[in-house]
Amino acid sequence: MFSRKFSRSIAVGAVAIAVAGGSYGIVSATSGSGSTASSSSSAAPSSSSAAPSSGSAGGSGGEASNARSGPAAGGAVGTVDSVSSSGFTLTTSAGQKVTIDEASSTTYEKGTSPASVSAVTKGEPVLVLGTTNSTTITATQVIVQPASSGSSTTSAAKVIPFQEGAPTTSKQVGQIPASYSQGSGTIVSGTAANKATEAALAAYPGGIVDRVVKLSNSEYEVHYIGVNWPHHVFVNQDFKVVGAD
Repeated sequence: MFSRKFSRSIAVGAVAIAVAGGSYGIVSATSGSGSTASSSSSAAPSSSSAAPSSGSAGGSGGEASNARSGPAAGGAVGTVDSVSSSGFTLTTSAGQKVTIDEASSTTYEKGTSPASVSAVTKGEPVLVLGTTNSTTITATQVIVQPASSGSSTTSAAKVIPFQEGAPTTSKQVGQIPASYSQGSGTIVSGTAANKATEAALAAYPGGIVDRVVKLSNSEYEVHYIGVNWPHHVFVNQDFKVVGAD
């Protein structure tokens, strides 16, 4: 009798341990799953912290400055260095090398007249508008011998070329929107982005525009890479440059 009772007690205890162990396993799995999700969430970098640093081509100003998830509308102006069957290369006035990829949909102008791809030759000044990805632009429009623009209402200020190891230049010219904060605004494309890019490059040639951001006051921040200064060029609703920093 004692032996049967003892054996039964052992069996009941084993079942209790097994059940408890199973419960612990479920709790552990649930807890592990939650911590994994939490870890994944915390490990995913924010768009601002993932932005590349300023100064170098592809930089974003070294701050939470309208970081983007992919290529965006922009452009560059410079002199054609070489031409190939798929595009050409140019150098900006600040010495930045840019690769231009052409597509079947790319349009061309020479001055203000329609042109063909043959208008792009070595030594010609060109304005390129398109999708910027670091120092490569997939061109939607190429303007050979672009007309100069007097769009800038700021004091004359030269672009400061990027130099490896040189400290970032920090200065302001003209008017900076009072409501502006780095990282604010919405990235835009299309006609608005093209007009803002053209205005900025006419006022401050030398950099590469890698995105255009519409601010809360309906003005635009045009973001430069490949130069030490400026990093941001501000364009009003009439597409006139009003300031830079």
